[in-house]
Amino acid sequence: MDKSYKFISPHPSLLSFKLLNFGITNYKDTLTFIQNLPYGRNSNRSDYSLVLKELKGTCSTKHAFLAELANQQNIPNIKLFVGVYNMCEENTPGIKAVLEKWQLPFLPEAYCYLKINSEILDITRISNHTISFENSLVFEKEIFPNQIGEYKVKLHQTYLKHWIVNHSIKYDFITLWKIRELCIQKLSEKQV
Repeated sequence: MDKSYKFISPHPSLLSFKLLNFGITNYKDTLTFIQNLPYGRNSNRSDYSLVLKELKGTCSTKHAFLAELANQQNIPNIKLFVGVYNMCEENTPGIKAVLEKWQLPFLPEAYCYLKINSEILDITRISNHTISFENSLVFEKEIFPNQIGEYKVKLHQTYLKHWIVNHSIKYDFITLWKIRELCIQKLSEKQV
């Protein structure tokens, strides 16, 4: 992104107004600020504004926050996506022990990110993985920031249920969801 996109007419109800409390006045600095916040689930997974209040976020809340800020500031060509990728140790370090215990080479995971001029921008990962999540994407869909909660979860769960049937997976959905939660827990522990 070449332009800083200085915030226009901040209003108390807008995200840009809240960013002023941190001395942030443009989109480029917001990207850096949000990227540097720790990874962690917010108290309400649907409320991306909690990223500033709780000073942490997930791929969903951080990217939804940035997408909504771009929308409020009329910054063009920034879109929020949810994708499903085949999560494995190579593209998501820290989950190897969980996958090995359950004898799974990977597990489909829903992940949010931005596209700026059709290029993926992911501010929640460090790009030193053997395989990027982008190369493991099996599905993606543009969503709105208010769809990061229940909508994203249902989309992910529906994908998993079809994956179980289509690939003759030996685990039922409830077991797979528990395995997925164990992977997320390992990632959260790694970030602390």
